[in-house]
Amino acid sequence: MTVQTAPQRISILGATGSIGLNTLDLIGRTPERFAVEAVTADSNAEALAELARRHGARHAVVADPDAYKDLKAALAGSGIEAAGGPTALIEAAVRPADRLMAAIVGAAGLAPTLAAAQHGTTILLANKECLVSAGRLFMETARASGATILPVDSEHSAIFQALEPTQKDCIERVTLTASGGPFRTWSRERMADALPEEAVRHPNWSMGAKVSIDSATLMNKGLELIEAHHLFGLEPDRLDVLVHPESIVHGFVAYRDGSVVAQLAEPDMRTPIAYSLAWPDRIQAPTPRLDLAGLGKLTFEQPDLDRFPALRLAIRAMRTGQGAATVLNAANEIAVKLYLQGRIRFPDIALIVENVLEKHSHEGGSEPNSLADALALDRWSRDVARSLIPEQLERTG
Repeated sequence: MTVQTAPQRISILGATGSIGLNTLDLIGRTPERFAVEAVTADSNAEALAELARRHGARHAVVADPDAYKDLKAALAGSGIEAAGGPTALIEAAVRPADRLMAAIVGAAGLAPTLAAAQHGTTILLANKECLVSAGRLFMETARASGATILPVDSEHSAIFQALEPTQKDCIERVTLTASGGPFRTWSRERMADALPEEAVRHPNWSMGAKVSIDSATLMNKGLELIEAHHLFGLEPDRLDVLVHPESIVHGFVAYRDGSVVAQLAEPDMRTPIAYSLAWPDRIQAPTPRLDLAGLGKLTFEQPDLDRFPALRLAIRAMRTGQGAATVLNAANEIAVKLYLQGRIRFPDIALIVENVLEKHSHEGGSEPNSLADALALDRWSRDVARSLIPEQLERTG
């Protein structure tokens, strides 16, 4: 048990999202261990101010400069500092704190989280872009500064718990599990007409629309493979995916002596969040307890890369390098947005990503060596993805 004399101060980037709210819920249950330093949001000043007041934050930031006046007014008389804009967001990320929860969704989280890594912060990482769009840069920055990176995604948290760092050379394979999403048993023909409201109905997890669509295409698992590649320093050939509909086993590590170490838990994000908050200790979490006898059985199957080509594209991008993962992520964000707007069909998500990847390959690319490089490639990919309409896509079947 870790001896602690004063509460650890936690800053939360993306406090109004699901990860941020679950983090604040856990902090609120253990005030003797944790206190809130700073909270940030994109533009919802009212919700952020309410959270800052309730949890006694010292500092609150909205990334949208236009929302700053509303935040300042909502915090008037509270003693909580208010700020707004991208620069203020970075300043919040590097404020003195024991740990930083990096939970901003999308490329907007890259700059502040990278700044925190440069300062040697202990980062609870829930932002995919740091490892997908700039994985090599981010991990090299963290190593140079001595920053500690603790994964928050349930799959990466599972691997982090099952992987013995001193035995990395003994690892044969690391396996991430996927629920299979809402279309696991659907035919390609049926998926072609899938509506957005059907795609966001995840069978096991409560998530936002973007992540739910990524689960339906299995792109989320491809992005997580890329994350694991950088986070754990493992070659692509030692990483794979198994579909596990029950979402109880979150990851496996197979060693050369035949041992397989896995982490199991009910599908509740408060479990990996609690682990990252307290590591190397553990705290009580109000999560459902696992009843294996009640479950009766756990099932596994290989992913179907023909019905779910997004996963195939992500694996290819991971193997290719040269900025392909940055392109994949940005193009996918645009394609998912177009699908949610009803402007393209479900199979067009992967088709748009594939077309942008092909264009990037033909023009030649390189791995981002700076934040500016990553953001420039991200913008280029989004622009190309937006320029594509269904009639222009190279359809392969």
